[in-house]
Amino acid sequence: MTSLFLLAATEGGGLADTAKAIAQTFGLNWSLFISNLISFCIVAAALRFFAYGPVQALLLARRQKIEEGLANAEKIKIEVARTEAQRQEILSNANAQANKMIEEARAVAAKVQEQETQKAIAAAEQIVVKAREAANADRARMLTELKREVGRLVVQTTTNVTGKILTTDDQKRLVEEAEKQLVA
Repeated sequence: MTSLFLLAATEGGGLADTAKAIAQTFGLNWSLFISNLISFCIVAAALRFFAYGPVQALLLARRQKIEEGLANAEKIKIEVARTEAQRQEILSNANAQANKMIEEARAVAAKVQEQETQKAIAAAEQIVVKAREAANADRARMLTELKREVGRLVVQTTTNVTGKILTTDDQKRLVEEAEKQLVA
């Protein structure tokens, strides 16, 4: 490299002279240089058109897809949060309704239980009343039978003791007296 500077300094010519000197020092072949330059430009244009352009378009499309994906992810996050809030609201409403229904069911059950208890008490009272009526009827029937039997026994005993046959008036009188003594 120092020889290049020395060459440029010794000749003292212009820039064109320096370029010629460098070209001769390095052995520059202009026709080969220009053909290589044209080949390079053709290859660079072909790469730009067939490789770099599609790669750029692909990268741009991917970038847009990523941005859309991020935007969609954000929208999805917002939608999930909104859906979760709705779900929580629905669950809380359902729980409130369930609790309300349970309370109503308990109130209805208590009311039904009270009604059934009242029916059972009424039925038991009716059974007791019927039993008392039946007992009173049996007692009255038994008293009537007892009075008849006592009257018959009194009449039979009196007949046996007195030895005479009593008339129906005598029998009635004796039965009435026996009944009065039983009642008292």
